[in-house]
Formats: sequence, C-alpha cells, structure tokens
Amino acid sequence: MGEETLSHTLHFAPSSSSPAGTAASSTDTSAAAAATTTASKIPFRPRKIRKLSSSAASAADDAPGKNPAAGNRLAVRVIPRPLSADGEIASALRHLRATDPILARVIDAHDSPTFQCLLTPFHSLARSILYQQLAIKAAASIYARFLALCGGEAGVVPDVVLSLTPHQLRQIGVSERKASYLHDLARKYHGGILSDATIVSMDDKSLFSMLTMVKGIGAWSVHMFMMFCLHRPDVLPVGDLGVRKGVQMLYGLDDVPRPSQMEQLCERWKPYRSVGSWYMWRLVEAKSNPNLASSSAGALNIGSVGDAQQQQQQQMIDSFQMLPQSWVKSISPTGLLNGIP
Repeated sequence: MGEETLSHTLHFAPSSSSPAGTAASSTDTSAAAAATTTASKIPFRPRKIRKLSSSAASAADDAPGKNPAAGNRLAVRVIPRPLSADGEIASALRHLRATDPILARVIDAHDSPTFQCLLTPFHSLARSILYQQLAIKAAASIYARFLALCGGEAGVVPDVVLSLTPHQLRQIGVSERKASYLHDLARKYHGGILSDATIVSMDDKSLFSMLTMVKGIGAWSVHMFMMFCLHRPDVLPVGDLGVRKGVQMLYGLDDVPRPSQMEQLCERWKPYRSVGSWYMWRLVEAKSNPNLASSSAGALNIGSVGDAQQQQQQQMIDSFQMLPQSWVKSISPTGLLNGIP
C-alpha cells in the first residue's frame, strides 16, 4: 500500500445552487488537483483499525489516564462492607487479634460489638446536632420535643425541618445557633447537595469532605456518624478523647497521644479501625468502673475516666450520644447517661 498524503490546502466551495457556483466549483476542483502535486505533503503510515466491543470501549473511556474524572467515579463506588454485614465483625476480630496481640487481650475480655441503626442518615445527623454539648438527660428531653414537633420519627425529613421556624425551635429548647445548623443541613438536602442515597454511596474521604461543609458538623461528628450510622469499618476518630485515652491505657503510654500520633499508633488495626476504637471505649469503661466491664453484650457504655476533668468526661460521653437508641442498655456511674431516649 503506497503512502497517503494530506494537503495543507483547504477549499470552501460556493453554493452549487447557482450556475456560477457550479462553474467555480469545477474550476476549484481542478485547481485543487493541481495544487495537490505541488503542495507540501505530510506522509504517515497507514494504521490498522481495530474494532472494540461496546464493553471494551466503555472500559477504555473510563480508564483514569484517558478520562481523569473516571478515577473519581470509581473511587466513590468502592465502598467497604459495613460492619453490620454478615460475618464482618468476625473478620474484624480475627484481623485485630492477629495483628495486635495486646488488643487481643481486650477483645477476649469483652463481648463482641453489634452494629445496627434504625435511623435514616438525615435523621441521625439532625439528632447529633441536637445532642451536641449537652448532658444526656437535657439532650434527650429536647430531642423528644423535637420529634413531637416534627410529627414523630417519620417526620424528621428535610422539608419538615426546613419549615420549622427558629422561634418554634427555641420554644422546645433548641438554641438559635443549633437551629441554624439544622436549617443548613436541611437546605443542603433540599438543594440536592446531599441526600441519604448519595451519603450511603460515598467513599469515606468524599463523605468526610461533604459532611464537614454542613454548619455545626465537624470532624468528630462525621467520624461518629460514619461508625454508628453507616457502620464503616475503618474509621479512626483521632479527636475523640475516649479513644485516645484507651490507646494510652492499651500501650502503657505516659501521656494521652495527640491526634497527630493516633494514625501511626493504630496503623496495624487497618482496615478495621472502627472496631479497634470501639474496644478503646470499652477499655476506658472497664478501667473506670470494673463492675460495668461485663455488662450488656455489645452495648457501649461511656463513663468517666477516673479523676479526669468534667470537660474531658463530657467529650467521651458525646461518643455515646451518637449511638442508636437500641444500643443503650446501661447507664454510667456518673449519672450523666440517665434518660437517654
């Protein structure tokens, strides 16, 4: 097969509807043929054309190198199995026992965790906002009134929450600031930025970025939500005092590790850092009150930490507040856990 050539000369023929146009077109065609012999030529080798199947073509289009957005789409869809899936807790415990013999002793001393959540993602996030920085009994009372205002649990949906005025929310004990947080969450749902479906389908990194855009929801709240509502297996709440205190006790450290140190200290727990963190709360509980160490299979009991300051105690109790109601099976010796709904 001989070399093919590409002429640099481009010709725009006038409309063929007029005789003049036809004559001009014929003249231009002859000129073009002559120009082809004199114009500079760009040789190229003939290429074989390979026909791709529709599936292969689709895969080629989605290759990260060809389509930069494809990598992001694939990453969003890679969601780990939730801890509530059959056999996932057993797999987590086998892994943690094998990789951390010290943690294995804590696992053997306590019942296995169970993960279940009866609330929708939106409801769980709204509830976490209401419970922030409040003693359990006070938060439970406000939450009960909030449910009544919404018409029950089924009424805790974005449109209903968005319809509640700041005055209505203040009347049930919700501060003006928290009311603005609830409305911001509802607006992001109403505007399509967030939805229960997209939240469930997001990978951990994307989910963290999206939820921290909501006013009043910070890193700690997102970590608790991912663990106790979505049951994500590899969440390490580095800012949680209870988990940090548990790591200190577990490894006999002189000081409570800083959040920046937690990643390295708990590296061996991957990809089940949520379960490892769960056992840190149990370890702290057992050290604080040995009588509660064996209570309630699978229940998470967050209590005081010896002579820790009240502020530290409250942060640890905040972890407990994120749990679904069905998890609550015991109370703390401090009395701060009384009245959880």
